Amino acid sequence: MKTQVAIIGGGPAGLLLSQLLHTRGIDSVVLERKTKDYVLGRIRAGVLEQGLVNLMEEAGCAERMHAEGFTHDGTLISYGDEIFRVDFSEHTGMPVMIYGQTEVTRDLYEARENSDGKIEFEVQDVVIQGANTDTPHVYYTVGGAARRLDCDFVAGCDGFHGVSRQSIPLDVRREYEKIYPFGWLGILSETPPVNHELIYANSSRGFALCSMRNDNLSRYYIQCSLSDSPSDWTDEAFWEELKRRIPKEQADKLVTGPSIEKSIAPLRSFVTEPMRWGRLFLCGDAAHIVPPTGAKGLNTAASDVHYLFNALRNFYENGSEDGIDTYSEKALKRVWKAERFSWWFSSLLHRYPDQSAFDLKMQVADLEFLRSNKAAQQAMAENYVGLPY
Repeated sequence: MKTQVAIIGGGPAGLLLSQLLHTRGIDSVVLERKTKDYVLGRIRAGVLEQGLVNLMEEAGCAERMHAEGFTHDGTLISYGDEIFRVDFSEHTGMPVMIYGQTEVTRDLYEARENSDGKIEFEVQDVVIQGANTDTPHVYYTVGGAARRLDCDFVAGCDGFHGVSRQSIPLDVRREYEKIYPFGWLGILSETPPVNHELIYANSSRGFALCSMRNDNLSRYYIQCSLSDSPSDWTDEAFWEELKRRIPKEQADKLVTGPSIEKSIAPLRSFVTEPMRWGRLFLCGDAAHIVPPTGAKGLNTAASDVHYLFNALRNFYENGSEDGIDTYSEKALKRVWKAERFSWWFSSLLHRYPDQSAFDLKMQVADLEFLRSNKAAQQAMAENYVGLPY
């Protein structure tokens, strides 16, 4: 086969890029390692920046999001029994959208299928060759049959463990990483959210987050040990621990119920540079990971897609390589700002095993400064709703 853009990875980044390219008449083929059902079964984040909302609109995939999603104009932050609100709309004029990543992916699959988009599932043995030449191509197998896909460009949207980043030679790429000494235990429950906006909680027992997917589907997290397993936590133990970490007023009105999904996610910050090698471009988790505290994972992938889509559009429509040549630099500038915010917000809210009494006092002072200082709230709000592309 031959296409203009080979996209490795059928998650939201790869699908969004494919759909955006389709709106400009640019052909692409998406290669996904798993089945469609597997991809749609992954439970992921649900806070969308306005930039991602705009991209979904540009891709023609925003109708259900606007009908079923929730706009949030702020968030609550608690420490101990103290709680305060940061008003996004007041400080930035923009809200965020609460709409699950699974639903974003579902909408994008539907759009690609309605447009007869080319998606291959259960792709194995992917090898990217000629990425640093004008004739890149991808070898892979489907059902044991070997195939070759010739293309003009390769977009690596295949996540942290994918082949795309590994295809860039070690003497070219440099990687930066921070591993956090804890994880997040998360559950999904068919219960009404404890609050109509998210609650981020710093407590002496560790971090907690109260989030949601809709009026009767809640997502809750608590900081846990990396040695923990989901099976170590009964539903009852989780709910009791969550109640201990959020203010009493919220704990008293928390509606509990059986979990329908339970998992533990380790936290890491990771960036690889550059995000382009020849005609291979990295997008999303293939190039960078953020701790989920700042809700930047999917959103940072979307900003990568924005830069790459416009670079490819400019190439095919105007014959200009300016966007291609500057893709990595532009994407990384925004990536590092998102990394800084996610690192800072994580540091503000979690308990670290090596924290001294002085460190804990500084954490409280930082929270009280954020509570009382409008400029600090504006800086946080600007980062949370999403820095401009």
